[in-house]
Amino acid sequence: MLEKLERAGFILKPHAPEIKETFREIRKIFQSRGIKVSLSQKSAQMIGLKGVKFDQMCKESDFLVSLGGDGTLLSLVRRSYDYHKPVLGINAGNLGFLADIRLDEVESFVDKLLKGEYRIDDRMMMVGILERADTSQKLYAFNDIVITRPSISKMVEIDAYIDGEKFNRYRGDGLIVSTPTGATAYSLAAGGPIMYPLTKAFILTPICPHSLTQRPLVVPTDFTIELISPKDRVIAMVDGQDSYEMESGDKLYITIAKVGAKLLHKRERNYFSVLRDKLSWGE
Repeated sequence: MLEKLERAGFILKPHAPEIKETFREIRKIFQSRGIKVSLSQKSAQMIGLKGVKFDQMCKESDFLVSLGGDGTLLSLVRRSYDYHKPVLGINAGNLGFLADIRLDEVESFVDKLLKGEYRIDDRMMMVGILERADTSQKLYAFNDIVITRPSISKMVEIDAYIDGEKFNRYRGDGLIVSTPTGATAYSLAAGGPIMYPLTKAFILTPICPHSLTQRPLVVPTDFTIELISPKDRVIAMVDGQDSYEMESGDKLYITIAKVGAKLLHKRERNYFSVLRDKLSWGE
């Protein structure tokens, strides 16, 4: 449970100035219940309001709010990782697997929040260490890390190791390393399995593999995954938003992050009902 509910820090769906009135209505709901509202500087500039620097907002807020779609929430979780603040997703987008509070539910959910009638799901995240010849870079992923080709005309080759032992060379359009939360994203489209999101596991899903024997693989998080492109430059894409170039011989080590993402949900939220609704099962 949250110790305090005195201040909420908001970020808004990018490139969507039309969201201004929606934000102002939601801000009124929060403020009328004694919750102060901060807005990140970038979001504020988009809609012509005053904001605060992102890091300052994270430090001062008791919880963070994403107003947009799942992409907005993914970005917020990654950018705020060092602060380990719970994140609430208000869905002003389309699909909404993660940002599951509808606009017409905001008022009732805030009331439940103040009564302690909510839950916090702890979702695993991945940390990647990208080791180049003379530098090392850390990156965090909530959904997935995708190794893909820099141009459409080339096939990639990716050597994959588990705990230092080579187990496969993937040839094709790329490889997705996904969390269970990301199982319903790119990995699902590439033929990967759906996993309950509170499970702790890696899902390795090849993208259009050159061989039909290449199948998705689920690996416990006890292991370290190591990926190398033995020949050509490739792109490592994090959550479909941040990209990193990998030259031949660069190594990407992927492990479970020590601290996961904390998502605020309705107490009654049922993941299997969400699946049925979003994927139109049984219709």
